[in-house]
Amino acid sequence: MTERKPVAVVLGGSLAGLLAARALASTGARVTVVERDALPSGPEPRRGLPQARHVHQLWSGGARALEQLLPGAIGRLRAAGVSRVPMTTDMVALSPHGWYRRWAESAFMLPASRDLLDWVVRQLVLADGDIELVERAEAVALTGTDAAVTGVRIRDRDNAERTLPAGLVVDATGRGSRASHWLAGLGLPGPERREVDSGLVYASRLFRAPDQAARDGFPVVNIEPDPRGTGTGRGGALMPVEDGKWIVTLFGGRGDEMPTTADDFARYAREELRHPIIGELLANAEPLTEVALTRTTANRRHFFERMPVWPENFVVLGDAVCALNPLYGHGMAVSAQSALALRDVVRRQGPALDTPGLSRHIQKAVGRTVRAAWDLAIGADVFYPGATETGPTLRDRLLSAYVDRLLYTATGNGRIARRVTDVTALQRGAESLLTPSMLVAAAVGPLKPPLGGPPLTVEERKAAGVS
Repeated sequence: MTERKPVAVVLGGSLAGLLAARALASTGARVTVVERDALPSGPEPRRGLPQARHVHQLWSGGARALEQLLPGAIGRLRAAGVSRVPMTTDMVALSPHGWYRRWAESAFMLPASRDLLDWVVRQLVLADGDIELVERAEAVALTGTDAAVTGVRIRDRDNAERTLPAGLVVDATGRGSRASHWLAGLGLPGPERREVDSGLVYASRLFRAPDQAARDGFPVVNIEPDPRGTGTGRGGALMPVEDGKWIVTLFGGRGDEMPTTADDFARYAREELRHPIIGELLANAEPLTEVALTRTTANRRHFFERMPVWPENFVVLGDAVCALNPLYGHGMAVSAQSALALRDVVRRQGPALDTPGLSRHIQKAVGRTVRAAWDLAIGADVFYPGATETGPTLRDRLLSAYVDRLLYTATGNGRIARRVTDVTALQRGAESLLTPSMLVAAAVGPLKPPLGGPPLTVEERKAAGVS
């Protein structure tokens, strides 16, 4: 006789859901992934992921979590043409305090189209024989009581409903999650919730880089918005991705007229940002797509881990717990780290998925993984006009003032720049910014004078065709 494996159901077949499925399968569970859409067979767009048209990067903290869950994943991405970009060595960035220097590497990022990254992860995850994918099916409700979830009711593509029993149900359905509604259906109160909506709007296009820039490589270029200085959300990012292409995303705040045509896109990049470098670079790049626009950029967090009562056998992770402004590029890294936390808690507490208290332990661990990215995002976004009904809290103001001072110091202090980048990349905890040496450095300020312009090398300017 063989021992029966624990059964789990994961709702959502995007990055967070697939990595959660992999995490559970690695602990000995048999997992069913329920996905509303039909997933593409290659690195192609999918209907339920409109934000895929905009810049995406996997920070090193997330990349390392991904590699622990899926050994060989980074190698597969690199083989598919994804570059490993050292930070801040290969980033040209204008902060609200001036241009950052290109310091020696500490963290790194993997910039890629979202279609490619999802496809590589999907291939690796679904190769596991203990993971089954059910496509074109939608979760309708949880089954069970306020004490314990026993499964989930789903509606198939033919509109028929059926119940999937499970020892653990994981909601990874993203911003559209109905977890609070489902919990209410079981007789549980709603979680504490906070939303900080900067009002930023994104416009993106895909370009083919100039031949030499595509062949030799090119740095990431980032013009950050300045909500507390100029008060505007205008900015942009140029991200070199696979196949010699650039994804360029421009952003603006409430009241800004975002570009929707090719001519408007080029003009906005040249004239509306705090520096025209992105517009200058695009003058010699070949457009490959039309302009894609999105307004779904609010930060939204549900504090499920703080609920006084939590049912057994149910977990929420990914954007369903903490949806972040894509500007900061943390969503994928947080999903990977949350899935890794899920795996580690099950390994410590399990292997039975219905172990008393297991889901509560997992939910608290997930809450810890989102904390740093949440604080970084709202620390800036809360200062946009209309971002919240009440404005920044005292904690927001104190945190922002200190981080602001660190970012100013980082323009002329390599040690501080590397430490801040490590936290931004989610490979160090935010507490590392509060050591005595960091406090002293912040008080002293930059050790080098400000730069007068973007720190592109002569070779990079020549490759991109700019003077």
